[in-house]
Amino acid sequence: MALSEKDLPENQRANWLKAMSAMELRNHGYAIQLLQSVLKSHPEFLLARQLARKAAVAKSAGKKSLLGGFSSASFSTMKVQSLVKKDPVAAMDAAEKILEGDPYSVQVNQLLKDAALAAKFPDVALFALETIVQGNPKDTKTMHELAKLYISCGFPSKAVDVYGKILEVNPNDLAAVKGGKDAAAGASMQKGGWEKEGSTYRDLIKDKDEAVSLEQQGRVVRSDEMIDNLLAELSEKYEQDPENVDTARRIGELYEQKNDLENAVTWMSYAAGLNSTDSALVRKVSDLRIKQYDESIASFEAYIAENPGTEEAKNCESELERMHQERASLLLDEAKKRVDRNPTDLQIRFELGSVLVDAGNYKDAIAELQKARQNPNVRLRAMNLLGKCYTERGMYDLAASTLATAAGELLQMDNVKKDIVYNLGLVYEKMQDKEKSIDCMKQIYEIDYGYRDVSERVEGSYEEKA
Repeated sequence: MALSEKDLPENQRANWLKAMSAMELRNHGYAIQLLQSVLKSHPEFLLARQLARKAAVAKSAGKKSLLGGFSSASFSTMKVQSLVKKDPVAAMDAAEKILEGDPYSVQVNQLLKDAALAAKFPDVALFALETIVQGNPKDTKTMHELAKLYISCGFPSKAVDVYGKILEVNPNDLAAVKGGKDAAAGASMQKGGWEKEGSTYRDLIKDKDEAVSLEQQGRVVRSDEMIDNLLAELSEKYEQDPENVDTARRIGELYEQKNDLENAVTWMSYAAGLNSTDSALVRKVSDLRIKQYDESIASFEAYIAENPGTEEAKNCESELERMHQERASLLLDEAKKRVDRNPTDLQIRFELGSVLVDAGNYKDAIAELQKARQNPNVRLRAMNLLGKCYTERGMYDLAASTLATAAGELLQMDNVKKDIVYNLGLVYEKMQDKEKSIDCMKQIYEIDYGYRDVSERVEGSYEEKA
């Protein structure tokens, strides 16, 4: 049975959710780091491997492979090959790291397939061959191998499709003709099939709010000694080629893993300066600066809690207030810059609207959120925030209309719909329409008794009638 998101331990599930969030924000490098961490401990989690490959393809699009030279690629694959029989899981991990820079590599994907079969993960082996075919759609040799593996894994209908593609490339391939007939016969004897397999990662991108809330928590686990060794190697590369963006970025990432945020910001800023068109790098610099504020704020809050009423604590309180203001100002400034760089990106419009809401600037937030709701990926969250903006400005009829529309677009009472329906109930309460307000609370009560103060509101309404 395939491993699902629910089977992951809490820390790796958090990394998985953050990776999906990073993909939504087009932060492909960060997504790959998180996914490699998940795969290190759970190599059988196919959904993470699928998403890592998608991120690698997006990251490397239009760029030369980071493995460019023959010698480095050859050396890396030799290392993987030596591990396949001795430690196939380690071989899978090593192959995954190489595929970050060259996702369609025939040689490395073949090694991943061999390692996966040795580790008894046939679905990963299938995915490795599928990736080769995706990148090399005329590679009939790999297609034959893929079709045979589909059949041995019990998916004859998939094999039929592959043999059909082989014949599109080479109509005279008699082996494909025979294989297709045999596979079709096997498929006719089998009900269901691949279509009833587990969902792809796309089916899991539902609760983006949770992913966003976890965005900065995870790291690829490496010892400080290992990081220092890698930094020494990269320092030599930097000396040889100080204009290499990838070297600067990797140095910044390693400093981030050491939690040396000052150096991480310095190197990421340098990398962003070398390639100002890389929006992911620019965003990373902003995220790291925000993290610097978050860590300082947490330290001051902890000190104040441990030393209440002291003169030092009072001084810390004024410093803490200044930090909160600077953090909010930085968030707003960076969000505006992103919109200026990409005015048609509705995801970025949503982010600016969210920051404006947090800052209490509901009037300006409305314009951004009205644009953002045209993006289906953030539409419901944008409408929920719009409802808040209208409510805060006393436009209760507009708030009710917007929230009711958003609630109607969701069939299941998930966390997103609960929040929307709850906010709608509060709006009706402000409009003095108690019946509609309680009806909203009842919708949630029937599904989740413990949600916020819903039980008190619903049960209290019956006591009033008694």
